[in-house]
Amino acid sequence: MANQPRSLVGQVIAITGGARGIGRATATTLVREGAKVAIGDLDHSAAEQTAAEIGGGAIGLPLDVTDKASFEAYIDAVEAKLGPVDVLINNAGIMLLGDFFDEDLELSRRQIEINLWGVLLGSQIAGRRFRRRGRGHLVNVASMAGKSGFPGAATYCATKHAVVGLSESMRGELRGSGVEVSCVMPVIVNTELAAGLGSARFVKNVDAQDVANEIIDALKNPRFDVYVPRSNAALVRVTAVMPRSAAEAANRFFRADKVLTEVDDKARLDYQRRATGGIGSGGKTPTIGSGDES
Repeated sequence: MANQPRSLVGQVIAITGGARGIGRATATTLVREGAKVAIGDLDHSAAEQTAAEIGGGAIGLPLDVTDKASFEAYIDAVEAKLGPVDVLINNAGIMLLGDFFDEDLELSRRQIEINLWGVLLGSQIAGRRFRRRGRGHLVNVASMAGKSGFPGAATYCATKHAVVGLSESMRGELRGSGVEVSCVMPVIVNTELAAGLGSARFVKNVDAQDVANEIIDALKNPRFDVYVPRSNAALVRVTAVMPRSAAEAANRFFRADKVLTEVDDKARLDYQRRATGGIGSGGKTPTIGSGDES
C-alpha cells in the first residue's frame, strides 16, 4: 500500500525571498494547505505586504540571507511567533547575466553570497535544529543551471551547481536522522528574475505556480530530485550518458546556449537595478551584452 501524503496542516514553514516570484507562489499555496508561513525577505515591507495579502496568519519578517546574525534572528523570530520550524525553503536568489570575462567581480560576489552562502547559512542554522529534533525538511531551490553550464551566466550556473552538490552532500549526512532534503531544479520560470529572456526550442518556460506545486508535492511526498517540469529528469539522464560533443550539439539544437545571451536588455532594467543594488559600473546599472554584468 502506498504511503499517504503528509499533511501540511499546522506545519511551520519558513521561506527565504518569499515576497515575490516562486517564494510568493509557494507561500500562497502553503497557506491554502493549512501551513503556518513565515516570509523572510531583504525587503521587509514587501514581505509584510505579501503576508497580509495571502492571509492565513502568514507573517513577514526581515532577512538578509548573506548575514549569519540576520538569518539566526529570522529563524528565532519564526519560532517565537509560530512555533518550531518544520520546513525551511531556501528560495532567495538572483541571476545576473553577461560575458564572464568582462564580469564585475563585485557582482560575482553578490551572486555567490545570495545564491550559495545564503543557502549554506540557512541549511546549517535550521538543519542543526532539525537534527536535534529528529525531524524537519530542507528545500533548496537550485535550477537546471545546476546541471549544465550555459553561456552568459557562468557565475549563476556555478552557484546553482554548488547548491545541487551541497544538497546531495547534506542528504548523505542526514540519512537516518529523520530530516529530509529536497533540491528543486526548474527550467526558466516566468518571474521578474527571467525578465527579457526567451526560451529554448521545444522547451516551454514554466510559471512560479508550477514550481510551487512541485515544492508542495515534495513536502507531502518527500523526494530529493524535484525537476520542473518532471520530464526534465529523463533529459538529464539521457544527456548524462552522452559524449560531451553530442550533449553540446543537443544544447545547440535546442538553442539552450542562446537563452541567456540573446536577451531583451530593456525588459530586464528594473530587475537589474534591484538585483545589483547599485553595484558595478561605478554604481550605474550594468547592461547585458555590453561586457558588464547585469
